[in-house]
Amino acid sequence: MMSSIHLQRAAKLVVKRSFPMPASRLSLASHSSSLSSLFSTSTKRSPKHEFIENKTVTPLLAKLQTECWDGYVSTGRGCHTLFQIVDTDSKGAVSWKELNFFLQNVRSKDINPAAKKDLLTQAADGNLNFNQFQSWLIKATKVDPGLDNAYATEHYNKSLGKTERPMNYSWNKDSMSQNLRRMQYAVRGEVVLRADAMAAEGRKIIYTNIGNPHAVGQKPITYYRQVLALCDLPAECGIGNPDIAHAFPSDVVERAIEMRHAIGPAGTGAYTNSQGVGKFRDDVAHFITKRDGHISFPSNIFLSNGASAAIEEVLTGLIGSNRDAIMIPIPQYPIYSAIISRLGARQVGYYLDEENGWAISEQELETQREAAVKDELNIRAMTIINPGNPTGQVLSREDLETICLFCAKHDIVLLADEVYQRNIYDEDKTFVSAKKVAVETPGCEHLQLISFHSTSKGLIGECGRRGGYMELHNIDPYVQTQLYKLASSSLCSGVDGQMMMSLMVKPPLPGDESYDLFRSEENAIFESLKRRAISLVKGLNDIEGITCNKSEGAMYAFPRIQLPQKAIEEAEKMNQTPDTLYSLSLLEETGICVVPASGFGQKDGRYGFRTTFLPPEEELARAIVDFKRHHVMFCDKYK
Repeated sequence: MMSSIHLQRAAKLVVKRSFPMPASRLSLASHSSSLSSLFSTSTKRSPKHEFIENKTVTPLLAKLQTECWDGYVSTGRGCHTLFQIVDTDSKGAVSWKELNFFLQNVRSKDINPAAKKDLLTQAADGNLNFNQFQSWLIKATKVDPGLDNAYATEHYNKSLGKTERPMNYSWNKDSMSQNLRRMQYAVRGEVVLRADAMAAEGRKIIYTNIGNPHAVGQKPITYYRQVLALCDLPAECGIGNPDIAHAFPSDVVERAIEMRHAIGPAGTGAYTNSQGVGKFRDDVAHFITKRDGHISFPSNIFLSNGASAAIEEVLTGLIGSNRDAIMIPIPQYPIYSAIISRLGARQVGYYLDEENGWAISEQELETQREAAVKDELNIRAMTIINPGNPTGQVLSREDLETICLFCAKHDIVLLADEVYQRNIYDEDKTFVSAKKVAVETPGCEHLQLISFHSTSKGLIGECGRRGGYMELHNIDPYVQTQLYKLASSSLCSGVDGQMMMSLMVKPPLPGDESYDLFRSEENAIFESLKRRAISLVKGLNDIEGITCNKSEGAMYAFPRIQLPQKAIEEAEKMNQTPDTLYSLSLLEETGICVVPASGFGQKDGRYGFRTTFLPPEEELARAIVDFKRHHVMFCDKYK
């Protein structure tokens, strides 16, 4: 019988060959000798029989299968090796007994329940070959429930037109990055694809799926656009034109001159410093210092293409191994799950308490952390979204202290997504930054924190400008240099976005020529958003079978819907989530495009959707009526 030392050497050989060797270089035959030696014995028993009964081999095999499974779940790589290890008799197929042993060893919560059921059913009828096993792996490890997206397939097929499709592609669903394939981004998912197709056919669509204010009618603020226009114009047509004072307010001209001077003679069409124009970072640092009452340093500010790009850069720098994990709220904005999946890390969800206004509890944070540690995951960071997306809650100072102390206690980097800090509609709520709480709370002196902000939200809504920033607090200086290197690989963020960020944090002041108009436009946007937040939530709560927490901030409502059992069964037959079935029905019946709540994560048995309240007030009022009409119709259909 093979000694324990030889078994360990064989296991190390297989694991070494599993990662990071590219999948294209792996072959089933390449590991045959290693695996044969792993399972060979001096007895006449077959290797397959041995793996079930030999008490020396089985624990090592179980550990080896778990290690390779963890690697695949994180990276999408190592499918060939995993198959070879599951196929213990090396016959090029996996038997039901081998499969059952494998499923007992790996963490069941890593596998979509529907995929596990499908696999056991399929294997019971015979063996699985490699291609069948690979297809199952892709389905089993999706971030979402692993359900079909019929409209994505239809959209792709239509795009081919009459072009004859080649028989084979070398870059295909099996050879492509499996992390990319598994990545999901619900706010532009199946329902939106169907909405776009309907719009192309002439249907009136109300897009409430994404926080994109200008796309649904919000007017741009005059001051911002005037300054941007002067900065973008050639000097002889803009700031250098002697007639410009007759066309623009004096403070607009002064600000444009100041910003053009900061950018330099090359103008807005040239690259800037990779961290952003120095003067614009000064403006951001001054804004943060004034907001929090604590100094912010321009050297810690990175300007970015919206908050999303900064979040991706930080996660890229944080994630270093297959067992690294990021704690994210459930429900969450799916940019986090998408990036985490693509980078090959793990998600550790902590549930927000819907019955208590989407509150965060220390007990829930500790419970999820302990479970992750038990699973041998390394929690690198935790994300908070304040005000919440999709939930709309505003965190209290006490909530933030709990979060900051939790992260400081466990050496977890806190990522504070604060892009909706201007969108507070509840008069009893105020925005408090994580930075302010961290600096003022004993025990958080060494908390590692990165905060994010954006020009896409607030009262500005300039999504297309892609302006954003992140501020680093208590981050290792060496790590900061590496983040700068990463930013340098993209050269710089868009200059229009950098200018927009400077304008957002340094608006007109009382006494400036543009101030009265600027203030009037901002107030009109804010008061309208506040009215719409109240009316939408009230309208949803007036519908029997729908409940919705108050939208204290941000731009969204996240109602819960009670669905008839027959609708749930119909969704299962169609390989859809029940709230996807509901959302598609809502779209077809009313033209309202929402996002199924399953795309954001929710507790088992909960169904719902996310909708913005950004459309104009008259249009939103009609939509509320349509929400009710559709819900009654849907429930009658499936009663």
